[in-house]
Amino acid sequence: MNYDRIKEKLEILADAAKYDVSCSSSGGTRKNTNKGLGNSHASGICHTFTEDGRCVSLLKILLTNYCIYDCAYCVSRKSNDIQRAAFTVEEVVDLTINFYRRNYIEGLFLSSGIFKTPDFTMERLVRIAKKLRLEHNFNGYIHLKTIPGASDELMQEAGLYADRLSVNLEIPTQSGLKLLAPEKDHKQMIKPMGFVKDALVQYKEERQKFKSTPKFAPAGQSTQMIIGATQETDLQIIKVADHFYNNFNLKRVYYSGYVPVLSDTRLPALGTEVPMVRENRLYQADWLMRFYGFKADEIVDRQNPFLDLEVDPKISWALRNIDQFPINIQQAPLEMIFRIPGVGVKSAYKIVHARRFQSLSLEHLKKMGVATNRAKYFIDFKIQNNHLKHLSTIHLKQIILDESKTKYQKTFSNQLSLLNEHSFLR
Repeated sequence: MNYDRIKEKLEILADAAKYDVSCSSSGGTRKNTNKGLGNSHASGICHTFTEDGRCVSLLKILLTNYCIYDCAYCVSRKSNDIQRAAFTVEEVVDLTINFYRRNYIEGLFLSSGIFKTPDFTMERLVRIAKKLRLEHNFNGYIHLKTIPGASDELMQEAGLYADRLSVNLEIPTQSGLKLLAPEKDHKQMIKPMGFVKDALVQYKEERQKFKSTPKFAPAGQSTQMIIGATQETDLQIIKVADHFYNNFNLKRVYYSGYVPVLSDTRLPALGTEVPMVRENRLYQADWLMRFYGFKADEIVDRQNPFLDLEVDPKISWALRNIDQFPINIQQAPLEMIFRIPGVGVKSAYKIVHARRFQSLSLEHLKKMGVATNRAKYFIDFKIQNNHLKHLSTIHLKQIILDESKTKYQKTFSNQLSLLNEHSFLR
């Protein structure tokens, strides 16, 4: 094996994979059996944080950055003058096993440019997962990016060996995709998502009848949308995400701010990156839909098609619906407590449980993990802060922003003091 060439390929194809953010460890249930390698049930995958705060690592690469398409937003597009490389099936398998044995990684995230045909590319992705599972008894996490246009047979086989499957929507709307990637068809990109959704239902039903039925993509499917390459509003983006959550049973939708690296009149100018805070707000809005019971058109609407970059979407909604506040937490239903800014899902359940035994104060909420610097303005404590409900939304927003800024400055100052003290002690 030519190790210098393998290292060169790894540098090229790992760098090319950095634009794909849709890797997550949630949902893996594949256990280690027969003294095999890895255990996705125990440790998940990498370069992300699990729900309990653990940081895990992953081999994240492209099989190749050769591509038959010329998508304006993609650094691997065929007209771009870049260094090209391609791994063989055996090289990816060997890298995964060797990196795992050295404790560098806990799983594999594998995507690819499309070379020759979708089936030609997808067949190689499937062969890698199959060799890892059957020949090397690898039980670590495997996430495969599926190729739009690949056959149903290859999609089905991929689901039997991968923990998660995903296909990137890339551009949120059909018109945006037509502008930047005229060779691609939005319907063709959605088709494999429909197949995976149906297969997940079918295999789940069969497993209820026959325990010997193999698992199919036990961690489900996800997708990614590029934000800011075209002119979609946050309302359009959130509605697209909501549609796929409701109709395709997706585990996650990922939002990737477009990074201008190519000069093209159809794209934003070089040096005008999408603000990181916009990505963050979209993830917060996504969280509200998935866990807090918010509907897409409650978070943003035609009058407010973009998310407020100054405050998070829950505060923004509360300020637009100030007539529903302050809320009496002793009597309000759980669904309304979810909507109080600063109250998380776990905190909401704690409130509902604790209020049966006592009248809750701001101090009680603080101990439950509520962000009281925000929540206190939206809760009726009868005596405390009742006058705040008479403030205009503009004044209330400014008060929240000022207090958050003061809290940040105090935290930073405390950390700096501790750092200086630590340096002095040394």
